[in-house]
Amino acid sequence: MATEWIDFRVVKTSVSLAEVLRRYGVDWLRSRRPGQLQGRCPIHRGRREDAFHVSLGKNAFQCFACQAHGNVLDFVAAMEACSVREAAGLLARRFSVAAGRAGNLSAAPAVAAEKPNWLGKNEGWNPPLSFTLRGIDGAHPYLRARGIATETAARFGVGFYAGPGLMSGRVVIPIHDGGGRLVAYAGRALDGVPPKYRLPTGFVKSQVLFNFHRAAASEQEVVTMVEGYFDCMKVHQAGFPCVVALMGTGLFPATESLLRKRFGKIILMLDGDEAGRQATARIRDQLAGKCWVDNVSVPPGRQPDQLSSVEIAALLAGVPLWRG
Repeated sequence: MATEWIDFRVVKTSVSLAEVLRRYGVDWLRSRRPGQLQGRCPIHRGRREDAFHVSLGKNAFQCFACQAHGNVLDFVAAMEACSVREAAGLLARRFSVAAGRAGNLSAAPAVAAEKPNWLGKNEGWNPPLSFTLRGIDGAHPYLRARGIATETAARFGVGFYAGPGLMSGRVVIPIHDGGGRLVAYAGRALDGVPPKYRLPTGFVKSQVLFNFHRAAASEQEVVTMVEGYFDCMKVHQAGFPCVVALMGTGLFPATESLLRKRFGKIILMLDGDEAGRQATARIRDQLAGKCWVDNVSVPPGRQPDQLSSVEIAALLAGVPLWRG
């Protein structure tokens, strides 16, 4: 089957940067003059209120702090750490841009069920899958070696997949959006062959927090935030089910909005390496003054999925969850 042609020019002229900014939850930019917006940069998540400039007329942006600049394709490529070609394909799909010609954009399909009030337009970036993988082995030795109990694997739908397709021969991890819709599978390699984790082309990680739909359905107002899938499963297994994972070290505008609309208190439990410590400081800075946030210090060189349930419970037990 021939690959559908995507005209970059058509995408750039059909999709407004203003709408893309709204989809990413960037609602803090202010108008300084007609057709011009200015504020903190959503790409490097800086704090300078004069760094990020948007020209609505030119459909272009520039950050004078991190030096990112360009058109709507460049913005999405920077936000998603992907190529401009991948950004063009993502925008064409999400905004229903007809291949090879400009025209009116059709709206994304409406979701029939009523959404909880913490969900927003950002969910349109990752449409629900039209299939589910069958024959997933939740008792695979790899999971036991990672300390994942069979009950936990069943709860998260995680297991080894031997069937055909992109995820064949990998441990698959179902990913849901904030409303609980299955939007992707992540595939963990077992043989060391890269990539370590495989995700479908076009999947937008910056819009999703792993396990958010389960955490949000609880009655708790305090959520623990970790970096990865297995960190999340181990914390849940230790008796702390209100836990979400960043799938990395960045808290993006859309995921920050999800957290702040649903939870009043956030505990950071990121990895004990240098990257984790830097991410902890950066996210605490990012959330300062917006909500209650605290962190626990994972032992140096370790990450939550390498800790026992007793060690995890001991770390979280020391957090003052309620402050008057």
